[in-house]
Amino acid sequence: MHAIEINNVSFEYIQGAPVIENISFIIPKKGTTILIGPNGSGKTTLLKIMIGLLEPTSGIIHIHGKKPKEMRKSIGYVPQKLYFDKTFPITVMEFLQLADTTPKDQILDILESVGAKDLVDSRIGELSGGQLQRTLIARSLLGKPKILFLDEPVSGIDIGGEQNFYELIKSIQGDHDVTVVMVSHEVNVVSQIADKVICINKEMLCSGEPSTTLLPEVIGQLYGKNVSLYEHRCK
Repeated sequence: MHAIEINNVSFEYIQGAPVIENISFIIPKKGTTILIGPNGSGKTTLLKIMIGLLEPTSGIIHIHGKKPKEMRKSIGYVPQKLYFDKTFPITVMEFLQLADTTPKDQILDILESVGAKDLVDSRIGELSGGQLQRTLIARSLLGKPKILFLDEPVSGIDIGGEQNFYELIKSIQGDHDVTVVMVSHEVNVVSQIADKVICINKEMLCSGEPSTTLLPEVIGQLYGKNVSLYEHRCK
């Protein structure tokens, strides 16, 4: 059984143009899969369908052999942005305790695993973009998910912190024995951490290992003929 199976999935809003059309792919258990495509290609819509936040207009999706809504408790999700009142006086620990009944010592262990244990008494509204993302990842791991979905996880993080964050994502996959599915429009991150890459631009363009999938013609279909791929590997 695969972690995720998508068969001929399409989605469109009422009386609107199709957002995605006839998308099909398989995501294996474990490992890190990155879904890439330009802005407006339908990546986030597809992610929300996989999580069960949207129903496809047509097609079938299975998460560990079940419908997405049946797997909600086994899914961790980190949105691209979290909108909240930054003046609200709540600490990182209080925020995580509101989300789950996990004992405090286990929450501290999870915070340590994402490099955020020192933030435990910090107020949510005072965190930097990178610190907030680490806190949200910790929150998503509280229920010991089988699959962790990340939507543009480096959004709001300074360029200097991106490499450390990609290293963190890779370590989380191994340390927490979880399948990681990450959405990104930055094709150059794929060579660093992806075991599999899926390329879409409203329709399916490619699926496979980065080294054999991200060919020049595919990159051209995704981002235009003048865009090329360079490798920037984590140390």
